Amino acid sequence: MKGKHYLVDLYECNLSKINDPLFIDSLLTEASKIARSTLLDLKLHLFEPQGITGFALLAQSHISIHTWPENGYVAVDIYTCGEDTDPAKAVKFIINELEAEKHLIKNIARYTPECFVNTLEPVTV
Repeated sequence: MKGKHYLVDLYECNLSKINDPLFIDSLLTEASKIARSTLLDLKLHLFEPQGITGFALLAQSHISIHTWPENGYVAVDIYTCGEDTDPAKAVKFIINELEAEKHLIKNIARYTPECFVNTLEPVTV
């Protein structure tokens, strides 16, 4: 099985949205559904004077978000496992909902040990 891991940097986001805990809670809840994942728990931490860190614990892994309203910047990490999940749709949803003017997406291939059973090529780290 291969995990699907996205690191997303969002720039020039909607400042009121990225500092609104109710909005971020709703965003993570909906993103979990869109990724076809099961939300187990959701936690937010509000910073003074601004900023939010949020973590959605999924049965299939996690979604985390860190906001810096003073910079209009948001960092998102979405990792899912399982063939039926679709974190790419959640990435697009988050970009649109936060009204990011610019974004950078990194997709990282993640492999579990059973992926390498009976392989002929060595795996380098």
